[in-house]
Amino acid sequence: MLEIGPGLGSLTLGLLETVQRVVAVEIDDAMAGALPGTVAARMPDRVDALRVLTADAMRITELPYPPTAVVANLPYNVSVPVLLHLLATFDSWQRGLVMVQAEVADRLVAKPGSRIYGVPSVKMAWYADSSRVGTVPPTVFWPVPNVESGLVSITRRPAPTTSASRQQVFSVVDAAFAQRRKMLRSALSGLTGSSAAASTMLTAAGVDPQARGEVLDVHQFARVAEQVFGNSTEQPSRGVSSGPG
Repeated sequence: MLEIGPGLGSLTLGLLETVQRVVAVEIDDAMAGALPGTVAARMPDRVDALRVLTADAMRITELPYPPTAVVANLPYNVSVPVLLHLLATFDSWQRGLVMVQAEVADRLVAKPGSRIYGVPSVKMAWYADSSRVGTVPPTVFWPVPNVESGLVSITRRPAPTTSASRQQVFSVVDAAFAQRRKMLRSALSGLTGSSAAASTMLTAAGVDPQARGEVLDVHQFARVAEQVFGNSTEQPSRGVSSGPG
């Protein structure tokens, strides 16, 4: 189990009761230093099952063990970048449960056509199925935050089969939502050179050039990326590229 943000270790202790080992990533030096002592005092027989890394979860690229699952209490201001980094960097984990700000949770699991569907929704869908599975009130925290938290369940699945790389698909997604009110033919003109060229490529991908980004699912974005980057006739791949996009 990879745990991001263990803090005082309340969840860590629960995890050590049920999983083979826990790798905990904590950015705060004091908390990271105290966690092994907490486990030693309360669960001395499980001390060897814990590894604590004092690190920024946004920057980790190696772990002592390949994780098969992830739990995380993610900082609200960087929750989406951290989650996408973990998904892109460590492909061994197949399921996860993360706590984020309630508004972010809703965006991560939003479906096409929703007013809150956007970049986080599409990029999450590239990697996994996700669902909102709970709400955590602010009163359970100390100090008490000003927002509710949401729990998001993640189940990894294969990326869309496409000849476009993940980076290419994500660049189309970013452009499509940079100005939500724009039609796709205008939103993608910066990538294609003109709105006329964008219209031609969108039509070839089976997408209405007058549609907006919030109505496309991840598979449609992949088809658009194939046209935009001129690789629609290449041998299909899983779209692997470096970085979380």
